[in-house]
Amino acid sequence: MHKYSMLLISKNYLMELVKMLKAEYKAEGGKLIKVQMTKRGNKIDSIKITGDFFMHPEDLIDELEKALLGCLLNEDVIVETIERFIKDRGAVLLGAAPEDFAKCIIKAGGGDG
Repeated sequence: MHKYSMLLISKNYLMELVKMLKAEYKAEGGKLIKVQMTKRGNKIDSIKITGDFFMHPEDLIDELEKALLGCLLNEDVIVETIERFIKDRGAVLLGAAPEDFAKCIIKAGGGDG
């Protein structure tokens, strides 16, 4: 096998491993949640959460994303992680609930929770 062939196989393998997963979910109140993430096995490897919901203070969304890294792709575990984060930080979430975020994350991860 040529060096170029090995490189191509490796690149394709790595691209498959780090495929960007995306989902959108509309919360009951009408607010939209968008998730872009990668996973490793059945855990969150990287995640970006956007949408028209509100979290106060606003800069906590970045910290929430960090808190979700390594989290098992299970709806109950994700809800518990988000609820604990909100309580510990004294954050206020408006327009969406932790369950809405979990549903969007599970949808992006390709599972049903």
